[in-house]
Amino acid sequence: MAEHVWFITACSSGFGRAIAFSALRRGHKVIATARDSSKLGELRDAGAVVMDVDVTSDDETLTAKLAEANAVFGKITHVVNCAGYILEGTIEEASNKEVFDQFNTNVFGTFNIARAATQYLRSAAAGEGGRRTALATFGSLGSWQSSAAVAHCMLCYASLINKHLTNLPLPLTDCSTKFAVSGLTEGLADELKAFGIDVCVVEPGYTRTGFLARGSGSGSDNHRIQTAKRLAVYDGTPAAALRDAMEVYDGKQPGSVEKSAELIVDVLTGEGVAAGRPVPVRLVLGEDAVEAVRRKCKETLELLEAWEAVGRANTG
Repeated sequence: MAEHVWFITACSSGFGRAIAFSALRRGHKVIATARDSSKLGELRDAGAVVMDVDVTSDDETLTAKLAEANAVFGKITHVVNCAGYILEGTIEEASNKEVFDQFNTNVFGTFNIARAATQYLRSAAAGEGGRRTALATFGSLGSWQSSAAVAHCMLCYASLINKHLTNLPLPLTDCSTKFAVSGLTEGLADELKAFGIDVCVVEPGYTRTGFLARGSGSGSDNHRIQTAKRLAVYDGTPAAALRDAMEVYDGKQPGSVEKSAELIVDVLTGEGVAAGRPVPVRLVLGEDAVEAVRRKCKETLELLEAWEAVGRANTG
């Protein structure tokens, strides 16, 4: 029976594809999934088992998909949900359906997979004799701070962008779906710790994937979707500046998805750079992300100290 068996979503591109190849190169077994598995030919040729999986499917469908996946090698030891996309638009421009569709993929889809996979991870953990089993979700630098034009979404960055784009008035940017994923993952980690399952939310900064490339229509096979409504009143505002920045910065992100994937597989298996270390609940990847999180923590402590007296005044 294989030692490590990975179930990975959204493997047609980006982190999902890179993590799948990293695991295969190490001799691990991989079940690579996408909404359309015909796009996974290279992974199939490299030895992965491929499946059609839509993370927004109903419970009955995903229960059957995970049972099918578990039967392939008799267990699943690592689950990584990479499905997600950017909704580019201000709060006022985004329709209820556009926002729901994004939450349905980025947030509900993440926990649909976790819900369907947990019983198999629990079974693997019980039979692994102390070997690591893990569930990983994807937040982003945007799990820490939000901004104009992507408040719903999953974007981030600033200091490094400003090296390339002068006059960009934005600090970090991000979105509510990634706040939600990171927060929910922390709770899930506490729930599954008792069963020997490690849970980690990966929070990368800007990484060279297809994530900033524009697509059409919602769903995990598209990366950056614009709202149907565009209001001229936002021209010349930070929201417009961010849109321009994404356009220019696509393909110039500092992070390597291949290096990131190697680090993620190390961390989730306790190998390489993570040998002898526990799986962190939150894994921040990228110089931009590290600096942004440090800055956010500093600003939060300063805010707390400035308002501490008021915060304590409700006692009694």
